Amino acid sequence: MDGNILSKPDFGDLNYGINKAGYVIHGAIHRARRDVACVIHTHTWAGMALSTLDCGVLPITQTSMRFLKIGYHDYEGVVLDKKEEASLVRDLGDGEALILRNHGLLTVGKTVGEAFNWMHRLELTARSQLAAMATRAKLRHVPEQVLQETYMNYQPQTRRPYGVMEWPALLRKLDRMDPSYKE
Repeated sequence: MDGNILSKPDFGDLNYGINKAGYVIHGAIHRARRDVACVIHTHTWAGMALSTLDCGVLPITQTSMRFLKIGYHDYEGVVLDKKEEASLVRDLGDGEALILRNHGLLTVGKTVGEAFNWMHRLELTARSQLAAMATRAKLRHVPEQVLQETYMNYQPQTRRPYGVMEWPALLRKLDRMDPSYKE
């Protein structure tokens, strides 16, 4: 957690070290959130595009309603300064997902499977919202009471933890497709 390299592959003369921006982001969250075993941060085209929208995540699909109370972190430049750690942790709060404005997406989980499940759903949310907005048609909004009820149906007190069933199934699929990932 202190950024000390414990083990690294031999890259010869390249002598790669740690990705400092990645360390600042991931290290801050792991230190602050002892309940988090995995932090996933992506720069997909859909996630980056969504991160630039003032409107943020719109609750226009069932999947997006899962993120009704998502956090947002304003862009402060490439995250190389540890001074940004406090605002990152504050903006994530006790949530599972964070939109890094003008940057990308971030999710956390108690397991790799849980963090992956959150990220997969957030990526689907980004893609579906961008596709809907690209039509320039009027978006169909859902009543606030239905939004709140749907959001609550995705909370830990109402369903099993995410990734418990999905992650092992994805690994079995990957084993069939290309088991070399284990090397």
